[in-house]
Amino acid sequence: MLALLTLALAVAPAADSTPRARTIAVDERLATDGKLKLGDKVVVSAEPGGAGDTLVIAAFVKRSADPSEVARAEYRVRLHLADGQRVLGYGDRVDRFAVATTSDSAAGGAVARINASAFGFRAHRSAEIAVESSRTFAVIDRFHKAIGVITIVASAIFLLCLMLLRVDARRREVAALRLMGISERSIVGSVVFESAIVAGVGSVLGVGLGFAASAIVNWYYQGVYRTPLVFSLVTPGIVAFAVTLSVILGLATGALAARRLVKLPPLVLLGR
Repeated sequence: MLALLTLALAVAPAADSTPRARTIAVDERLATDGKLKLGDKVVVSAEPGGAGDTLVIAAFVKRSADPSEVARAEYRVRLHLADGQRVLGYGDRVDRFAVATTSDSAAGGAVARINASAFGFRAHRSAEIAVESSRTFAVIDRFHKAIGVITIVASAIFLLCLMLLRVDARRREVAALRLMGISERSIVGSVVFESAIVAGVGSVLGVGLGFAASAIVNWYYQGVYRTPLVFSLVTPGIVAFAVTLSVILGLATGALAARRLVKLPPLVLLGR
């Protein structure tokens, strides 16, 4: 059985008089920073410079993709339970431990029995702990959604203004088509078709830009925090929503701008 501990480490060359080879799994970030490799001997103590145990590095531990650990700079090592107790001087005591159950109903019963068995400690479901430790990230998630809504509204207003200006710049073309006998419906249809093409091309370029920006964000922050956590994610749902919204807004603004223009008499459009 292994205990997961966060320790202050004192890494130093060890003597070859170790009675038996006891092993330790070291954080890969520590291995990189300390230039350690498999088979190296290290001295692990509860305090830097204190007396400790000599252990042999048997494995490297990768950092998990846990948002709560991103800002933590400390290293983690994995020791056998007996070695961890000896280093910390805890004896037969632990701060916390996890119990695996076969089902949700069994977990509820186990929590109730553990809490009723003695005072001084409290059992919680892992889901409850996850929710409690993720409140900050829930707030950030709502903040990001608010920014997204504001961005979409601003984009819609910008697109409407752009299409109005674009169609208004074609006043003489629309007037000529009207004087040639082209129906209002045909003119509106051509403008809407053009708006759909512009919205589709813009959507494709926007999706490509989103993937590129997401890749740059992940590359930078995963390197800064040395974690496999994904900071930016473009999902099929996000792509579908963005493309659908873009096309709908493009069609709506194109139709609105075209109808506004074709309702004016041709001579007014010509400035006479």
